[in-house]
Amino acid sequence: MPNVEAHITGTVWKIECEVGQNIAEGDTVAILESMKMEMPVEAEDEGTVKEILVEEGQSVSEGDALVVLE
Repeated sequence: MPNVEAHITGTVWKIECEVGQNIAEGDTVAILESMKMEMPVEAEDEGTVKEILVEEGQSVSEGDALVVLE
């Protein structure tokens, strides 16, 4: 199962997907905020959202898994 991971350290500003949603490669699954900039996190694989591992407002580090796809 591929994970969609944070590419920067920051705060989860908005979650752009929901469990059960079909995701295509390149779709935005979340938006992170770092140093007052909003940066989209895009899926590198296609699949269905199995689990969302973070909540809006949560701090994340680079490499943390945000979403699990199946």
